[in-house]
Amino acid sequence: MPSGTGSGDASKQRAAEMEAGKRAAAARALDLLEPGMKIGLGTGSTAEIFIELLGERLRRDRLDITGVPTSKATGRAAQRAGVPLTTLGAASWLDLTVDGADEVDPNLTLIKGGGGALLIEKIVASASDRMVVIADDSKRVSQLGAFPLPVEVTPFGWQTTAAVIEATLDEHDVDGRKAVLRLKGDAPFLTDEGNMIVDLKLKRIGDPERLAANLNLIPGVVDTGLFVGIADLALFGRADGGVERLGDAAPRRQ
Repeated sequence: MPSGTGSGDASKQRAAEMEAGKRAAAARALDLLEPGMKIGLGTGSTAEIFIELLGERLRRDRLDITGVPTSKATGRAAQRAGVPLTTLGAASWLDLTVDGADEVDPNLTLIKGGGGALLIEKIVASASDRMVVIADDSKRVSQLGAFPLPVEVTPFGWQTTAAVIEATLDEHDVDGRKAVLRLKGDAPFLTDEGNMIVDLKLKRIGDPERLAANLNLIPGVVDTGLFVGIADLALFGRADGGVERLGDAAPRRQ
């Protein structure tokens, strides 16, 4: 057998299992929909699966559902799926936001922003009665931090902002303190709002709430990928099609 064939097959198998888990979680989230809802549409691979399935559901059942996209990419995906769209300003308040996550801890605290849309994702989720996270079961962790924490920063003086971020990390319960500018090719990655992303290689986050609060005090920081007290329910899909729940489907915000 050629060198690496076994590991390649294992990687393909794991990727297929993750894809099946994402699809199972996205399909289960459809059960939360009711006619007339205004819903936030998240960004990322799992959210795109939900949007695809939502479009199929709307065509089949003729549900009156309107979506608010959290990124340009999500808006394009929704248009392809035939999901009617509006803006958050026009909708004012949403019944539900469905979005993915990069990590979810037992307290429903999240790391998000791997796709670079954390700011709008947080604004939309916070303007919703409920936020439901959909993910494959690999995103469920006992403690946050293995996935790099995205921090959105203004382009002006970003080097200084990153240095202050690293100095601030010395005062927190984390195992790593490296801040790395996210690139797209050879140029800085830019968000839809024209900001940059600095990814923090922390390995472990002992107190996510305190870290989020202190990072947001730094001039030049727009927001962080730590979602604290925002998610209400997480649906974790497994490769066998089963779905595990964490949290309560009842809304916290009224």
